[in-house]
Amino acid sequence: MTDARPMEKLRSDEAVGGAGLDSHAAVSGRRSTARRQRSNRARRAKNGLAGSFSRIAKLSYGEASTGNALIQGENLRVLDTLQRGYAGRIRCVYIDPPYNNQERYRHYRDTRSHEAWLDMMVARLLAIRPLLAKDGSLWISIDDREIHYLKVAADEIFGRENFVTTVVWQQRTTRENRKVFSNNHEYLLVYAIDQREFRARRNPLPAGPELLARYQNPDSDPRGPWQSVSANVQAGHGTASQFYDLVAPSGKVHRPPSGRCWVYTKEKMRREIAAGNIWFGKTGQGVPRIKRFLNSSKVGLTPETLWPASEVGTNDEAKKQLLRLFPDEGVFDTPKPEGLIGRVIEIATEPGDLVLDAFLGSGTTTAVAHKLNRRYIGIELGQHAVTYCAARLRRVVNGDATGISNHIGWKGGGGFDFYRALG
Repeated sequence: MTDARPMEKLRSDEAVGGAGLDSHAAVSGRRSTARRQRSNRARRAKNGLAGSFSRIAKLSYGEASTGNALIQGENLRVLDTLQRGYAGRIRCVYIDPPYNNQERYRHYRDTRSHEAWLDMMVARLLAIRPLLAKDGSLWISIDDREIHYLKVAADEIFGRENFVTTVVWQQRTTRENRKVFSNNHEYLLVYAIDQREFRARRNPLPAGPELLARYQNPDSDPRGPWQSVSANVQAGHGTASQFYDLVAPSGKVHRPPSGRCWVYTKEKMRREIAAGNIWFGKTGQGVPRIKRFLNSSKVGLTPETLWPASEVGTNDEAKKQLLRLFPDEGVFDTPKPEGLIGRVIEIATEPGDLVLDAFLGSGTTTAVAHKLNRRYIGIELGQHAVTYCAARLRRVVNGDATGISNHIGWKGGGGFDFYRALG
């Protein structure tokens, strides 16, 4: 999360829709206003008045030309400038914007009016959308105060059909006794550019010991461990060629259960049996089942929408990590743990893909992307782009052992370039 105040702020008389986001007309009005302003910024950038970057050699570090970039500048102007070279190329955007919870933090003030905050978010979502690849996704951290208004606005921009899910993250495990309710969770809104493309490409979570234990090798198959799945399916969509008597190598005849048919035609079933891909039990008399081999399966778990602290960490854990990294700096109040960002990146991307964070804050997203062998662009306006983000990445290049490093075996390497936006 980063400083909301220095960002471009729409005047209160430009707000659309009164005191809240109560209609599609309100969102459409905000979109029209934001698009006019984007067009004006684009013209200024084309004329050389804004939008260019200057590489700062003394703040860059490690290997050169890696495609990894930290950009110090106002995020909306930077996003607009990136359209020229990165449109349709970003696989995953994660943002942790100000939540507008009317608090004053060490590194920023989160005290906008609702209308100004929503205008700010709409403008940035409109600038982010063209950057995403066809199978790309946007992940937004948010809490209860603005989530419902933000979702309506994001639905309008990305399309309701491209809303993927809301993840609930347990961001604290202790009870807050000073409040009416102890608020122990936050959210991640997840959107795709194309829901079908994202669904086809998103990664499962790594398989744990319980799932891997299902793969055995009772027949000492040289292809290695396998698990068996049913060889019959519901008959509703079956064809005539899937209804037949199956004769096992032992000579036993098998018929599909009532309302079921074989998954393969008779000829293909014969080929699968000959290839050793059908299991009839240890005695050869059992119900036929299909062998699925571990070495040819993409084994993993479907991500759930409840992410407990025990799996992805808490704000408090993230603070403690920052204290270890920067004992002499003021700690961010609400940093995200590397485990949380790591899960987002591993679900949404592959090694080598491009990740973007337009509200970089303490630099967690770029640190995690670097450790996971993703390319990245991080945008931050304040001086902590230097004191936190660049300094943290230097530690990562040098083999930082905090956060997810031990879990993934991170030993260091790579590099990044530091840029300053001009104009």
